[in-house]
Amino acid sequence: MSFPSWLSQLYRGLSRPIRRTTQPIWGSLYRSLVQSSQRRNPEFSSFAVRTNTCGELRSSHLGQEVTLCGWIQYRRQNTFLVLRDFHGLVQVVIPQDESAASVRKILCEAPVESVVQVSGTVISRPAGQENPKMPTGEIEIKVKTAELLNACKKLPFEIKDFMKKTEALRLQYRYLDLRSFQMQYNLRLRSQMVMKMREYLCNLHGFVDIETPTLFKRTPGGAKEFLVPSREPGKFYSLPQSPQQFKQLLMVGGLDRYFQVARCYRDEGSRPDRQPEFTQIDIEMSFVDQTGIQSLIEGLLQYSWPNDKDPVVVPFPTVTFTEALATYGTDKPDTRFGMKIIDISDVFRNTEIGFLQDVLSKPHGTVKAICIPEGAKYLKRKDIESIRKFAADHFNQCSLLGKLRLECADLLETRGMVLRDPTLFSFLWVVDFPLFLPKEENPRELESAHHPFTAPHPSDIHLLYTEPKKARSQHYDLVLNGNEIGGGSIRIHNAELQRYILATLLKEDVKMLSHLLQALDYGAPPHGGIALGLDRLICLVTGSPSIRDVIAFPKSFRGHDLMSNAPDSIPSEELKPYHIRVSWPTDSKAERAH
Repeated sequence: MSFPSWLSQLYRGLSRPIRRTTQPIWGSLYRSLVQSSQRRNPEFSSFAVRTNTCGELRSSHLGQEVTLCGWIQYRRQNTFLVLRDFHGLVQVVIPQDESAASVRKILCEAPVESVVQVSGTVISRPAGQENPKMPTGEIEIKVKTAELLNACKKLPFEIKDFMKKTEALRLQYRYLDLRSFQMQYNLRLRSQMVMKMREYLCNLHGFVDIETPTLFKRTPGGAKEFLVPSREPGKFYSLPQSPQQFKQLLMVGGLDRYFQVARCYRDEGSRPDRQPEFTQIDIEMSFVDQTGIQSLIEGLLQYSWPNDKDPVVVPFPTVTFTEALATYGTDKPDTRFGMKIIDISDVFRNTEIGFLQDVLSKPHGTVKAICIPEGAKYLKRKDIESIRKFAADHFNQCSLLGKLRLECADLLETRGMVLRDPTLFSFLWVVDFPLFLPKEENPRELESAHHPFTAPHPSDIHLLYTEPKKARSQHYDLVLNGNEIGGGSIRIHNAELQRYILATLLKEDVKMLSHLLQALDYGAPPHGGIALGLDRLICLVTGSPSIRDVIAFPKSFRGHDLMSNAPDSIPSEELKPYHIRVSWPTDSKAERAH
């Protein structure tokens, strides 16, 4: 896809009128919001010293005097150069006559990636020199004046070699990496999708965009949180892993429909494709059930989906948690291909094979298999050995067959079979999760499968007082191509039930949540919500290999900012107001001495 064409596709949707599906409920305010979104394509050169962008010029501009600003992409034989900006590329003719010696000197001596401003006339390229692969390929700029705005030092890598340079180098020089076509496309598509989401939620369905605090207090359960010291001795803020409590309190406050592009934080250590700070589309509604939330999200994705992709088809299919595990061996299955897990216990019910007899004689013992289509044709002996070794290495994991299914798919695709179409987007709702799971460190105790504010399934409330391990929840996940991109639930809005689950079943200190429990006692409406992982969603939409490719300034997989070297040490005198002293590991004393 050429540089300007993808940009025009991104913004083509902006000129489409908004469908009015309901009568305006807020009179003139509603009408003004709708009208403000019915705009033509953006004016990219408004308020700037340029008259046009590099990528917009065509034969229709012939004879026009233009001023362009951009980076020198490359230069050929000091006769012409290609100028680049965010919108695209244009060829600039370097004047050869003596009267323009100063212009020639600037354009010939400026290093590649230097920033220049040129003014001149749009002319046709000589016959036979048109470039049909370039949207501006029929024209070029005959330069009259040029100004070097900033020269570029020798680059650590070529901008165009996006995938050839190491990720560490890209992150170290992120400001250069952002100039690449791929990063420009990813970030602009992300911006447009978020804008369309705001439009859908706020303008069409009456949601209110509300910012919630970043400095909060520690939340029981869930992921580890980053701590922020305060000037009060021994007291710390926490950075919220999600605005969960705040959005529930907004429902208690009668806001009815809340949404936020929320920054969230989790101190999860070194994980290859996670970020310590990430963004989610956070949503909460009052007087809604699970079906309502699911329909909202399906409409949201359908409305905000990029125009250069196949349209999203709704409604999305739904499977229960139990069905997902039984059929795919995971609660986030990739449904772009088959190879489902099949129960073949009945086939071996009367077998004389010893180890199968042992399995089937046990309670809930089963024999399951995966049918690999054309496996004999595509898989070699060493592949079979690889599968056998993989199964042995992961034998004690309940998710073995699910991992084995994906491993087989990987092997088949390396042999030439196409199983997972990269252009296909297969959405799936997974519902009826268990409300609780046994704690890993102490299986006799319970922890929330989702979070402690998730409401139990209406049919299973009685189990909370008898067999809580069997209770299902009103928790739902949205899965796309085998990746969880969203999760939510209907919340507990009864203070007594919430207190019972926290104190009795989860054995949490309810004092930490006294504000929420108190709020639920003051007429909290039934409510529920969901959060979509924006980074993961955009990563899948763009086909990027990592979520770091759709975030402007991401952290490395170890949680470091390689550009600024964050996190960094702080002088001890700056820690005194926070009553903090660093306790260095003993094995590093010798290193610090040197």
